[in-house]
Formats: sequence, structure tokens, C-alpha cells
Amino acid sequence: MSNDGEPTGVGPDQPFWTHAQQLEKTPPCQAQCPNSGDIRGWLGIIAQREKTGLSLEQAYDQAWEKLVNLNPFPATLGRICPHPCESRCSREAKDGAVSINAMERFLGDWGISRELSLPGLGDPTRVESVGVIGSGPASLSFAYQMARRGYPVTVYERRDLPGGMLRHAIPDYRLPRDVLDAEISRVFDMNVALVTGVEIGRDMSLEELRERHTLLFLGLGAQVGRRLGVEGEKGPGVVLGIDYLTQRKQGVRRNLGARVVVVGGGNTAMDAARSARRDGAEVIVLYRRGREEMPASEPEVTDAEAEGIRFEFLSAPLRILRNGTTLAGLEVQRMRLGLRDADGRQRPEPVRGDTCILEADTVLVAVSQEPGWHGVDGDGPGGKWLHTTSDGKLAEDLWAGGDDRGPGIASRAIAQGRLAAEAAHAQLRGEPMPEPWTSRPAVDSAAVKPDYYRDLCRSPAVRRPRDEWLTNPESEIDQTLTSEQACGEATRCMSCGLCFDCRQCFMYCNAAGFTRIQQAGPGRYYALALEACEGCGKCIELCPCGYMESREGSGW
Repeated sequence: MSNDGEPTGVGPDQPFWTHAQQLEKTPPCQAQCPNSGDIRGWLGIIAQREKTGLSLEQAYDQAWEKLVNLNPFPATLGRICPHPCESRCSREAKDGAVSINAMERFLGDWGISRELSLPGLGDPTRVESVGVIGSGPASLSFAYQMARRGYPVTVYERRDLPGGMLRHAIPDYRLPRDVLDAEISRVFDMNVALVTGVEIGRDMSLEELRERHTLLFLGLGAQVGRRLGVEGEKGPGVVLGIDYLTQRKQGVRRNLGARVVVVGGGNTAMDAARSARRDGAEVIVLYRRGREEMPASEPEVTDAEAEGIRFEFLSAPLRILRNGTTLAGLEVQRMRLGLRDADGRQRPEPVRGDTCILEADTVLVAVSQEPGWHGVDGDGPGGKWLHTTSDGKLAEDLWAGGDDRGPGIASRAIAQGRLAAEAAHAQLRGEPMPEPWTSRPAVDSAAVKPDYYRDLCRSPAVRRPRDEWLTNPESEIDQTLTSEQACGEATRCMSCGLCFDCRQCFMYCNAAGFTRIQQAGPGRYYALALEACEGCGKCIELCPCGYMESREGSGW
């Protein structure tokens, strides 16, 4: 097509006409979300509420319901998720990414304050019984998705309370217990029963559960810490980081002494280090790679530094030093980054002859975790992690998800539980799997026009004063946005790949091909009459969110 919109000469096998079409696309935030959450959708309900005739309260309620369709724990994830979605936000280069994580937390807290119930799907009660082993985020996500489809679900948990690592390891200053309790209780308010104090392999075998239920979901989690394997490790003073965090959550306080060294660079290491700091110790973190390679989220590292925790990068424990059985310190090997390994990360290697001594009263080991397979009929999967199909299937009646399939963040575990439930439901009903969100094309970043949108600065983080972090050590540091801030953040969403009623196409269409839809809603504001389209491309050029695009064909 020429610049003036007239058809160009084409060969016999080429289309001779181009016209506009409306096509919803996957926004970059959703593409980065492990649970493929419809971020644009629930933000749009709030941002466009006046156009759709909703009150603010109604908009918040509807946005919460859309959010929990995929994630039943928005107040929890809004506090602990490292929010990879924000890294791809189209606003990032303009005036900062939309505070998606803070908005998720706001809506989660809104749902708790309103005592909103998780939405069912209106399905009839099913006869097939579902058993769930473990009660971490993957297991509870699976239980929720099966219960809302009408299945009776029983969750088996070896501890006295459900929640997995969310409950038993994450410190209160990051995730208050009452928030987690409120969100978990909603799952059990559905057709979900809880049996506690049951350990698979000790109290009941996997085969016994298979006889009791039509299908099972396995979500034991990775709650067994890995040791260093260095000289002097066995003995008092060397504690697995995950054990320390679990005992601390149970109210058991260890005498760590004045000097604590934490070995590891992940989020468990950060939680252990910051908790030890709250227990009064001076803390040093050893990590064998550099800061840029740390798997822990950057805000957690920055906050740890603000609390006075010292980091020794490119450092690894060589041996544990003892005076008799009493811990005295560590001999530390300095490292450098060498060749890249199979994962593409530079492998740390020792610098010959470069060692030092660190004094320590306690060493917390937080280098890795893995599932404890000794409880699954004594056999386990034949390896460290389970290898399933993409939807989590292990056998005809067995699915799995979460850290059983490899370490990952909570939103990934929730996604795996949901996808397994969708697959299990489809199998039980003899139906095809739902169409994945990836079937929609991704919005072209070049098609989104940031200059169209007003400059709207990102809402500043709401946090307790820094001088209170250690004086009130268990109080939550981050705070929830105000309603005014939440409305402002929702307005910042550019609605990438979906109409938000900017009216550009309607105002500038030469042929008056666009008509207003009476029952309007986010993404549904105008209909395009293709027979009226003159192919000028003006609407495509002016559409700021990349919703309009060209379509070629040999006729209407």
C-alpha cells in the first residue's frame, strides 16, 4: 500500500488490499508473569471505571475478582513476589514502570478487608475425589482451582498449619501471619478439607491415597537444606538456614552469638541474614559469585545492606574452624569468575593462595534446598527433582508442581498448580485444554507510543521509617498504597495491546468506520465496520496502545 493509502500494484500471489483490524495482544507485563496474570485487565477495570459506569468500590471488587481467578493469594504475592512483570513495563523508560506489585498488594488487602470470597465457576458438584499432598502455594493453587470446578478436595499436611514455606520460613516483617491466614482460609472455605499431622510414607502411603482419591497432586516443596560438604561442618554452631528460619517462626530462638556468617546468595540467605540481624548479631554474607549474579531479589539485598549486613562477594567457605567442638570461624577462599557453565553463568573458581579467616559464633548455611523424598514410599523420583510434562503430569492419576519440580518463586508455583488443575479437569471431563494465553500475539513494543500518554510519576514506596526497622524487628516494613495512590497507579497503565477508549480511531477515521459499543467495557469500546474501511491506515498510525493493526487479503 502506498503512503497515501492507495493500493499498489502487486503480483498474482500477493494480496491487493490492506485494511485495519482490532486485535487483542499479549502485553509485555503478562509475558513476564510466571502465572500469566491479566495485569492489564484488572488495572483497566480501575483506570476505566468512569467510562464503564462503575463506582470505585465496584471497580476494586471486580479487579480483585479478576486477579484471584489465577492467583488466590494477591495480598501474599503482593508482598513477596520479585515482580518480573515490572521489568518489561512499557512505561519503564518514560517515567518508571507501573507499580504492579504494590497494586496487587493493595487489591489483596482490599479483598481481606471486605472479606470477599474466592469466586467459583458455577460448575456442578463432581463425584471425583481429589487428594493434595502438601499445602504450599502450588498445592493450594491446585486445590482452589479444582474446588471451584466442583471437585471435593482433601489436603494432607504433615505440619499443624497449612502454607508450606510461606508460613514456616518467610519472616513476619515481610509477610505478616494474619495476611497469610486470611488468604489461606478462603481456600478452605470452599469444598476443601484439611488433614494435618499426616506424613506420606510414615502415616500413609502414596498407594493408600491413590485408592482413596480419583487423582492426586504432589506438592511436598523443597524444605531440606543442602550442606556445604566442607571440613569441620558437622558439630554445634553450623545450622541450615531453612531450619533456623522455621524454628524462629515457631517461636524457638537460638543463641546465635555476636557474629553470624550466612553462606548463600538466594532469598533464603537474605531472610536468614536479616533475621539474624534482628536477633542482635553482626552478620556477614558470603557468596561465591558477584553481586550481579545473586539470585536474591535486589530490594532484599539493598535492605539487608541498609540494616548493616556486610557482604563478601567472590568468597566461599573452605573449612569450618573449631576449638575442640566449639565453632571459632571459617577459612574463606577467594574466588573469581571463569568459564560459563551449562546455564550460561560464569563458574566461580578459586584464586590459588588467596584465603582469609572470618571469626564466627554461628554459621547459617543457605546454599540450596531440595525435596525430602524419603517420605514418598521410601523411593523418591530417582533424582533431585521431578520431571513432569509441561502441565505437571507424572502419571494418569498424579500431577505435581512447585519446588518438587525445581526451585522457583511463589508465582511460578501458583501457576504450576493452576495449570495442573486445568489439565486434570480437562482429562476428567474429556474436554480439550483451555487455549493458552500464548496463543495471542505479543504486542510490538514499537507499536506502543509512550509519548501519547501524560507524564505520571510512579507512586513512591510506602515504608516504615528506616530507624524503626530493627527497633521493631517483626513489624512489616513495606506498607500498602492508599486508595488515591492505587487509582493513580492504575491510570498509569498504557493498556498495551488492548483498547482503552482513547478515541483516536473514532475521531480520525475518514470513512466513519468506527461505532461506539453500547455495552462498553475494558477492551470493548468501538466496533470497526470492515466494509467501510478505506485502508488509509490512519487508525493504526494513531493508536497509542498497539491494538489496531493492518490485515491483508484479496477481498472482504
